[in-house]
Amino acid sequence: MNQVKVAAWASDPITLAGLIDHLRTRREVRVMPGQQRGEAAVLVFAANRVTREVKAALRAAASETPAAIVFIAGYVDADDLAELAAWHVAAVLPRDAIGGDQLVRSIVAAASGRETSMRDLLQQAETLRRGGEATTLSPREVDVLRLMAEGWDTAEIANKLCYSERTVKNVIYGMTNRLKLRNRPHAVAYALRAGVI
Repeated sequence: MNQVKVAAWASDPITLAGLIDHLRTRREVRVMPGQQRGEAAVLVFAANRVTREVKAALRAAASETPAAIVFIAGYVDADDLAELAAWHVAAVLPRDAIGGDQLVRSIVAAASGRETSMRDLLQQAETLRRGGEATTLSPREVDVLRLMAEGWDTAEIANKLCYSERTVKNVIYGMTNRLKLRNRPHAVAYALRAGVI
């Protein structure tokens, strides 16, 4: 079996380490070191959202190499799909694909040169959007999490955001319950890993 040469990039070092560790356990792929990224048949990019920095990294990668790109994200806006397709993105996967077989299947498909249509990317982004609803944080939740991360208590958060204490407690309860988080520090850690704070 021929191994697919793969290079990895992520918007944060923890995700990158997890991505590389997972890929190294798979015999279908061979992870190339950063300085040999140009030799890779497939580039795997992981980010929470399509930001300006992520777009710049994708644009740079597409200009360096003709390799197909498998993009892993927490959320992709349909408006970004045309740019993603122009930068050789062959698949858009959810963040939980980092540890599963779906990632390797997408890498092998991208390496074999299977064309991905704009319609396919749109369907993948829509699936990602629907599946990611449970893990997506609202702007209100992000505001509360930022202040929690700074060490503010419930009353101080309520005062800063002009909410009642009851509203802040409800936001925290709803978020921790929906995302199956144990407590406030776990919620802050989740937000940090997701790259939203």
